[in-house]
Amino acid sequence: MKGFLQIKIALSILLYSIVNGGAFAQYETNLTVKLNDFTKELDIKQEFTYYNDSNYNLGIIYFNDWAHAYSNKNTGLAKRFAQEFKRSLHLAKKSERGYTTIISAVDGEYEGLEWERTQEDDIIKFRLNKPLLPKESVQLIITYKVKLPPNKYTDYGYDNRGNYYLKDWYLTPAVYDGKWHLYSNKNLEDLYTNSTKTTIDFTYPKALFLNSNFKENKRTEMTNSRRVELVADNQKSAEIFLNVQNLFSTHITPEMKVVTSISAPRYDPIEQGISINRITDFIERNLGKYPHDKLLVSETDYNKDPLYGINQLPSFIRPYEQQFQFEMKFLKTALNSILRETLFLDPRKEQWLNSAIANYLMIAYVDEFYPDQKLLGNLSRIWGIRSFNLAKMDFNEQYPFLYNLTARKNLDQALTTPNDSLIKFNQKIANKYKAGLGLAYLADYIGKEKVDESIKTFFKYYQLNKVKVLDFESILKRSTEKDINWFFSEYVSTDRKIDFKIKKVDKTEDSLRVTIKNKEGTNVPISMFGLKNDTLVSKYWFKDIKTLETFTVPNNQEDRLVLNYDQTIPEFNQRDNWKSLKGFLSSNKKLKFTFFKDSENPYYNQVFYVPVLNFNIYDGWVPGMRLYNKTLLERPFIYDFAPSYSFRENAFVGYGKFSYRKYLSKSGLYVANYSLGGSTSHFNVNSRYTSITPALSFGWRPDDLISNKRQVLSFRFVNIFRDFDESLSDLANDPENPDYSVFNMRYLNRDNDILDYKSWFLDFQLAGKFSKLSFEYEYRKLFENNRQFNVRFFAGKFLSNNTDSNFFSFALDRPTDYLFDYSYLGRSEDTGIYSQQIIIAEGGFKSFLDERYRFSDNWMATVNTSFNLWRWIELYGDAGLVKNNGFKEKFVYDSGVRLNLVTDYFELYFPFYSNNGWEISQPNYGEKIRFIITVSPKTLTGLFTRQWF
Repeated sequence: MKGFLQIKIALSILLYSIVNGGAFAQYETNLTVKLNDFTKELDIKQEFTYYNDSNYNLGIIYFNDWAHAYSNKNTGLAKRFAQEFKRSLHLAKKSERGYTTIISAVDGEYEGLEWERTQEDDIIKFRLNKPLLPKESVQLIITYKVKLPPNKYTDYGYDNRGNYYLKDWYLTPAVYDGKWHLYSNKNLEDLYTNSTKTTIDFTYPKALFLNSNFKENKRTEMTNSRRVELVADNQKSAEIFLNVQNLFSTHITPEMKVVTSISAPRYDPIEQGISINRITDFIERNLGKYPHDKLLVSETDYNKDPLYGINQLPSFIRPYEQQFQFEMKFLKTALNSILRETLFLDPRKEQWLNSAIANYLMIAYVDEFYPDQKLLGNLSRIWGIRSFNLAKMDFNEQYPFLYNLTARKNLDQALTTPNDSLIKFNQKIANKYKAGLGLAYLADYIGKEKVDESIKTFFKYYQLNKVKVLDFESILKRSTEKDINWFFSEYVSTDRKIDFKIKKVDKTEDSLRVTIKNKEGTNVPISMFGLKNDTLVSKYWFKDIKTLETFTVPNNQEDRLVLNYDQTIPEFNQRDNWKSLKGFLSSNKKLKFTFFKDSENPYYNQVFYVPVLNFNIYDGWVPGMRLYNKTLLERPFIYDFAPSYSFRENAFVGYGKFSYRKYLSKSGLYVANYSLGGSTSHFNVNSRYTSITPALSFGWRPDDLISNKRQVLSFRFVNIFRDFDESLSDLANDPENPDYSVFNMRYLNRDNDILDYKSWFLDFQLAGKFSKLSFEYEYRKLFENNRQFNVRFFAGKFLSNNTDSNFFSFALDRPTDYLFDYSYLGRSEDTGIYSQQIIIAEGGFKSFLDERYRFSDNWMATVNTSFNLWRWIELYGDAGLVKNNGFKEKFVYDSGVRLNLVTDYFELYFPFYSNNGWEISQPNYGEKIRFIITVSPKTLTGLFTRQWF
């Protein structure tokens, strides 16, 4: 039966190839290329034979010119970098850019061709002199220069040591299958082009060593250069390394010829050869025979898609054995190269299938050769670390763990999402892991041998041919009698979460009636395991659980039932996956205290603790102990307490907060946050404040998750209780009530882009003695000449005001912070270094002006601007009107120099001229300098995580 099924599959694939793939390999290109080492240019003459394998007449032909993606600040690549907060390409000089210069373009009859660049810049449209009929061909002869970029933007180009890396460097045909697939270079390694018979006559400096994924036919030595002929049949593009030292070694294994530069300096070269033999044998057994002359496995390719995780740590603390580290690096890079060179899927829209096969085989490799490998490697045996749940996780458990990192943040995306629409973390890690885990999930459900055979059949019959995911789907469905539509319709095509719960168990002497709830409604199978004394005694699969279903299974005297016990299924929440059969008391989870944050352990109620240390000048250094339940994966309900002790005040201080986050959808109104927080600290000598704040907020975001646009509507009720030191007469006799409450409503709209930052909010406050409305708009623009301009506008108006002091007034240069929102180091200071700390809020002025104008009890409107002179040195200027009751409005201004070292995190302001006159020439100028400093680890971490999520 199995043999008959394979014959049936083979015949159907052969028929498909005859009908659809007969003309696929008839594209042919011949290139004559010379590298100019001085100008960093490639001189190229390319003769391309384009075959129309469609059923339509073609009047235009599109070619990918991905080397031109580095040419300006408006290409798809530059825009992608801006979304990821990378400024390097935007700030590059023309001499540091890469571009293509077309010198001439003619057809086979040497008649000139009209051409133009599309809006994307790195795609060229050639207009043919006469229509190209179906099944006919046309020759294009194109002469051009490619100016290579430095490799500081991507790995492509040249480095400062004289090495070159060439990939996607010459013109390749875009794919046409009834419509053109025009994809810009966005540094996603997903060039979509037809496979081509290619010959490259390549001349390069004699001092360099050349390695390529193409076959080398012959070499010619000249006085100062070398000439080599590179040939390939049914390959997409040439990848060339030119190095001042030969970093590559060649390994001839029984399965294939391997050329590699994978680095493992502490792993014996002979042992490396043995490992490579093991890997190539595994690949051929589990995938099939590699059809090309050689396989190029480079360290550069690995660095573009590394083994993310703790192996990113510095080499001196790498926790894995050298053999395991080398083999996983080599295996991952080899699989990615093989699949990219053999399966011609649409790499932008169907990229998930190659990722699924590669990661599925990596999971299988670890299961076969390293079944006991822990995620933390040797660190899992160290005292103090081995007690962590993370240290007990197997290596392959990282796949569901890292997928859930974005799923818990409501940032997961369907596997069918185009590559350029994925957030970076999903594109690099989460979706690839979910894809591989999906095949492991399917293998567990229908049988591993059926998935394994389907992969090998797919690779054997569809390699070097046009192929779609539907072809793999049809092979899988023919391999099993079970219904697996759910895998493609639910798991692959949607971002719906998988989450099941054992609702209840009715136990009889010979059977168990198990009621399972599908919490998310995603109709996929779920596995259930029975454990007795931690030994597995039973396993079942249940399907078609739309909401709530009851199943009857034999009673094998299990003491615990667990859903998804082996964690093969990437389930959203496993904390409610188990059910004790020993009675009510035994079902209660035990409390477990763990130092520092850990991964989730579904069998315990985890409480994490970590020492904390804070500082302000009244409390001094404040040590404390933070207690919280936030794991490495986000969870809906969080509590976080940090009781601390102020030795300077001999009093307890700290904060506490309960919060609950509910994700409502993927976009639009996507999240609601509920919280109740409190804190207490000292705002002056022996003067304490306590705040209690219930809050509610809603968030909106666009359908495009890569977009940095966000909108937030928040409501909070801030209750402040103050105790004054009686010896401080100015505070003790404060005419305001020491205790007050403020209702605060704010709408915030922000687009946090590195090129065009836009943010505005409307804020309303209502208290017993006042009500006020304020508006703020901020805009930052990075121009193409690399000048940055910043402008901020603030306007505030009291709707009612029955206060007797400036405590609740709008402030020009230093808000009183009566809501205790700002991280002042010395919030009550009027003199000294701590009074010079500035937080850009309300008026946003940097100079200390006359006391009559520093506050407004009526209205205030100000503008703050700055622009850079050179890098982080800027000129700033502020201007505004301040209106107080009983006085005419006053025009105020200041100006100076801003050292914008890290925007919003570390800045210095040097006032020059203001209403005070020339401040720089006045006494005690050092006391006029203002600074911004941020010491919050959470805030600083945002600088690095923003480009991933």
